[in-house]
Amino acid sequence: MKGIIENLIEELTRLPGIGRRTAQRLAYFILSMPEQEARAIAGAIVDVKEKARFCRECFSITDEELCSVCRDETRERDRLCVVEEPSNIAVIERTNLFKGLYHVLLGSLSPIDGITPERLKLKELKERVEKTGVKEVIIATNPNTRGEMTARYIKDLLAPCGVTITRIAYGLPMGGDIEYADEVTLGKALEGRRELL
Repeated sequence: MKGIIENLIEELTRLPGIGRRTAQRLAYFILSMPEQEARAIAGAIVDVKEKARFCRECFSITDEELCSVCRDETRERDRLCVVEEPSNIAVIERTNLFKGLYHVLLGSLSPIDGITPERLKLKELKERVEKTGVKEVIIATNPNTRGEMTARYIKDLLAPCGVTITRIAYGLPMGGDIEYADEVTLGKALEGRRELL
């Protein structure tokens, strides 16, 4: 029978990016925390598991019927950014550049893994575009095989809707060095080039 510390370490290793050594450090940190703080963390975990649900409109995570972005009347309602996961929204929001709405697919196409269009929120995306007066759909899926396949599928799906369909640019990161870029990244950077102003 394992002890309570060992049990906590094992449970923490279930979290992504947490190996055994990190889990051990976290377990001992939690042990040294004031009881009230440790209970607050535990309570927050229970709270999110009990109350979190998908937004009725965009499928982001919320504890209400509509998420804060969908409720915000100041957002540009004619622009829709399509992302794979709810966590992608937080990353885009940190830029403070996009003021439109979002649509979360809850994954990306991967027929080999059984993730077909029916398993994603693609039908809902098309219905939303047709009903809400969206003029531009920005596809912000990941720049990998699955993300590219999903982007192409969305382009074909929405082509009859008469909306502008754009794809986020990607390529070399700021501060990067061309010498260390792989061929695909450099190729995408060349494809996404724009006029110098």
